[in-house]
Amino acid sequence: MRCSTFCSHHLNLSAMIMKRFSAPISSHVSPRAQAITEPPARVGFLGIGIMGSPMAHNLLKAGVDLTVWNRTKTKCDPLISLGAKYKPSPEEVAASCDVTFAMLADPQSAVDVACGKHGAANGIGPGKGYVDVSTVDGDTSKLISAQINSTGALFLEAPVSGSKKPAEDGQLIFLTAGDKALYETVGSLLDIMGKSKFYLGDVGNGAAMKLVVNMIMGSMMASFSEGLLLCEKVGLDPDVLVKVVSQGAINAPMYSTKGPSMIQSLYPTAFPLKHQQKDLRLALGLAESVSQSTPIAAAANELYKVAKSHGLSDQDFSAVIEALKSKIQHSENQ
Repeated sequence: MRCSTFCSHHLNLSAMIMKRFSAPISSHVSPRAQAITEPPARVGFLGIGIMGSPMAHNLLKAGVDLTVWNRTKTKCDPLISLGAKYKPSPEEVAASCDVTFAMLADPQSAVDVACGKHGAANGIGPGKGYVDVSTVDGDTSKLISAQINSTGALFLEAPVSGSKKPAEDGQLIFLTAGDKALYETVGSLLDIMGKSKFYLGDVGNGAAMKLVVNMIMGSMMASFSEGLLLCEKVGLDPDVLVKVVSQGAINAPMYSTKGPSMIQSLYPTAFPLKHQQKDLRLALGLAESVSQSTPIAAAANELYKVAKSHGLSDQDFSAVIEALKSKIQHSENQ
């Protein structure tokens, strides 16, 4: 089945997942799938955004033969000027490369780029690999895996833990699952872009681990925001709070990195708030699927939704503190 035909009959992502995945899908390679040459000589990268751009840049700096694509071509121009090739569709990138990476914003975008008209699955085939480093839910990852594997190609999900600065510094953490042969083949490329990698087994496990990590992170940022505002409300210096937290058992780099700018009401985007809310929503769905109670994450999700309603979607996720400020002001004005 051609990928474009597949997607044209399944316009709704939820219906597409329900129909195709009423039974669990294994990450085992289909009989037609073939191992790819190691190391891959030609590498593709789809999605040149906040994360994809520095990741692709690091590959280029390491001397990788790189071909790139993005819906907005101008975002590829800096990479092209450094020696990257460009193709006008994911299909053409996948056809011209041994391994293709994809870093997309959300599940629907990930499916469209992999399985839509002129999607990567139309150009990929035996002897090639597809590595999706987007943050999506497990069902979406399985959907893409099934379509890629049906062409005889290999699939690996590899969502990353880390935001813009770790991406720039090649310090990402890859949470991988899927075809073990592809994991081993692209290991050297993951090492260029990251500081560590974990292989977690069947497709869906990488997505689940990333959602759990981001669920924790989103909840931590919401709680940290409450602490900063409470500190200020009772007459304490929030700058001192950041220093105290940074020297104690609850220290996390996020607090010392984000805290000073949050105090100044500045939110330079490293991880967009809309993506954090999306990940919380997906994590809550994951928890619901196994009847796991997640009241803290659910409350945090509501706070991020308020922040989105205030036009903060494209700000850094630390801008969630503004939602708390608005709640405080509303309470004081009553």
